[in-house]
Amino acid sequence: MKYFIGIIALLWMVSYTKAQSYEDKRCKCICPSISSVTNRTETADTSRILYIANVPPNLCNCVGVILPRIGEGIAGKEQEFCPRCECKYENRNTTIIKVVVIIVIWVISILVIYMAFLIILDPLLNKRIKGSYQEHTNEEDEISAGPMSHNMSVRGNVLNRVGHQQDKWKRQVKEQRRNIYDRHTMLN
Repeated sequence: MKYFIGIIALLWMVSYTKAQSYEDKRCKCICPSISSVTNRTETADTSRILYIANVPPNLCNCVGVILPRIGEGIAGKEQEFCPRCECKYENRNTTIIKVVVIIVIWVISILVIYMAFLIILDPLLNKRIKGSYQEHTNEEDEISAGPMSHNMSVRGNVLNRVGHQQDKWKRQVKEQRRNIYDRHTMLN
């Protein structure tokens, strides 16, 4: 239990420090290279530059985000540069995103642990009890007294009971396959 609390605390600290570098509300502008406006005689650069700023929605435009950063680089050409910029205001909830990611990681971790448990448990389940073994085709035979009554008492622990259920299920699947493929009938 203390490992669980420790992991949660670690994840919270990591997410808290990362949250300072990512904002929930931001303005994202994609603009052409400055050289596309300043150098008309040379080959125009077709690359685009991404600008991200934390500004209010009414300032999410070229004037509010781009010009304060590169205004002197395009002095006098703002009217030519700004219409080429695409600005979008994004509002997202990073807390929900973090919670969903943590839940997905926990589910995957639990499934991996369960798979490892089954892989370790499989050799123990597949060990057969030494002695005579008789395959039974229905449950009434298992209840009746006979050679299996001794084996049922030996199978008192949980692993053996799970193995017994697994064997029973395998027999049922085998019978069902035989009925479907050989006799073309369904089991009830």
